Amino acid sequence: MKALILAAGYATRLYPLTRDYPKPLLEVKGRPIINYIVDKLGTVADIDEIYIVTNNKFIGVFRKWARKVRSPAKITLVNDLTKNNQDRLGSIGDIDFVISAKKVKDDLLVVGGDNLFDGSLKDFLDFAGKRPPAVNMGLYRLKHKKDASRYGVVRLNNRKKVVGFQEKPRRPQSSLVAMCLYLIPRSFLGLVGEYVRGSSNKIDAAGGYIAWIKDRVDVYGYVFDGFWFDIGDHKYLNAAKENFA
Repeated sequence: MKALILAAGYATRLYPLTRDYPKPLLEVKGRPIINYIVDKLGTVADIDEIYIVTNNKFIGVFRKWARKVRSPAKITLVNDLTKNNQDRLGSIGDIDFVISAKKVKDDLLVVGGDNLFDGSLKDFLDFAGKRPPAVNMGLYRLKHKKDASRYGVVRLNNRKKVVGFQEKPRRPQSSLVAMCLYLIPRSFLGLVGEYVRGSSNKIDAAGGYIAWIKDRVDVYGYVFDGFWFDIGDHKYLNAAKENFA
């Protein structure tokens, strides 16, 4: 199994902190955000390599960071060659870029580089392993339904299959939202490229891809307990600094 950490965004909502520094390397409780993710991935024995996709602007900073980080899995940096927020590939574009550039042929576990979460990746993978080959995604139930308007809102049936998806709805019907955490089986990797090359598909955010792929293959959702911080702006970065344990 390979893992992919998405770290190629430009985080304009966190300016000036991220004007010249990548969001995943901002510190929470004395450590870069991405270090916590690398630690979690390191607990999964099946992962033999972790790809970290960044961009031309921040690749140098990540190279310095990579000299110090420790992981049982090999860490490989991938430059998606973009230079600014206007030409970014977006999350799905970056997944496709890495699959193609590194000729990935294994199951792929994708994690957002700005996510801090509790709960076990082993439990998530066990959940996926009990089902036929399918895309599996991490979900989280927010305390307040109104806050779900910032995310992709998911509806599950009694088998935990995704049967409904709304990207950032103005009036959320549920507090169950998608984390940036996906397990894509090797047999479905080609569907990422198929989606990206669809002329009308949005590759900037993962929500459009989930809405698209759930009508083509089975997609299941695993609900994580504990905490989850999606660090998109100053408010949520400060919340993580204050409450992350």
